[in-house]
Amino acid sequence: MGMRSLAYDASVDSDRRRRPTLDTVAAAVGVSRATVSNAYNRPDQLSSTLRERILETARSLGYAGPDPVARSLATRSSAAVGFMLPQGLSGAFSDPALSIVLDGLAQTVDGHDHSLVLMPGDSTGGPRPSIVSRAQADVMVAYSLPDSAPAFDAVAARGLPLVVIDQPVLPDSARVEVQDYTGTCAAAAHLLALGHLRFGILTFALHPDGLSGPVSPERRSAVPFRVSRDRLGGYLDTLEKAGVEPDNVPVWEARGSDRELGRLGARWLLTRTPRPSALLCTSDQLAFGALQAARDLTLTVPGDLSVVGFDDVPEAAYSDPPLTTVRQPLADKGRRAGELALKLLAGGRPPRPTRLDVSLVERASTAPRT
Repeated sequence: MGMRSLAYDASVDSDRRRRPTLDTVAAAVGVSRATVSNAYNRPDQLSSTLRERILETARSLGYAGPDPVARSLATRSSAAVGFMLPQGLSGAFSDPALSIVLDGLAQTVDGHDHSLVLMPGDSTGGPRPSIVSRAQADVMVAYSLPDSAPAFDAVAARGLPLVVIDQPVLPDSARVEVQDYTGTCAAAAHLLALGHLRFGILTFALHPDGLSGPVSPERRSAVPFRVSRDRLGGYLDTLEKAGVEPDNVPVWEARGSDRELGRLGARWLLTRTPRPSALLCTSDQLAFGALQAARDLTLTVPGDLSVVGFDDVPEAAYSDPPLTTVRQPLADKGRRAGELALKLLAGGRPPRPTRLDVSLVERASTAPRT
């Protein structure tokens, strides 16, 4: 008798240590497994009294709810938005423009029971296809990837809907972009109107190979990044129309949008003969680096050198001197991309591309040529 009691107690103890399941809760409440599932996934199907009784019983048993991985396998839905980056996470988080876009996207997705999955890029200009293939996500958002990024093959293989921010232009995808070419045309025209004739251009990556340095005409001619292509093209085309030969304009390519890389490139540009009187930058971060390079070389801005950027991140208004730049609606770009992702998740079809306007903001970093 005593042995049977001990055996029984050991069995009960083993049951208590066993992880509770949906069936455990159903048995304790006296309802079906489907009813317990509805308490978590379809609360409108139950009375509030029954749902609260199920949840209270689950808490007392230590049941935390359905396993999200198992649920995604069963429903073929993970309730997540994948965000494909062109660079590693550390580089992404140090880029203020990207951070503002991502914040706009997150604010839109937040409150709709969807999470964000960040996928860092590598030397191919986007995430590895293997990362995309196994990511728990139902829709992908690509941020400024090159035209031929292998990650897109993995998205297509999975049949996932796709939202593209900035680039590339792909069929059957939703897209949000700004008028990059128009913006840099306006910036170059502004400096020409101030009388500048000697220019240097500081650009972020033209190719995903990680190289930095002076750019040859051959390297300029086949750029796989649409944004880089349009911003550089806007500068050079506008200068050419004004009689400035593009091959006579030195261009430095930085492997990323980083102020220290901008400082390095600007120092090279500012030691050319003849020295440029104006630097055209494809991002504010590169322009901030150019301002520091001018200080390194004891050049005054805008007395000896005018500098323009692109983005109008918050710091641009408070830099020394305040930066003339092309303003793009960064937060709105992220919000629009989030709205498109939610629409595609709900079964909508990709709409026509959303193109947002830009504007030139004139501040103290530009002045007439002396």
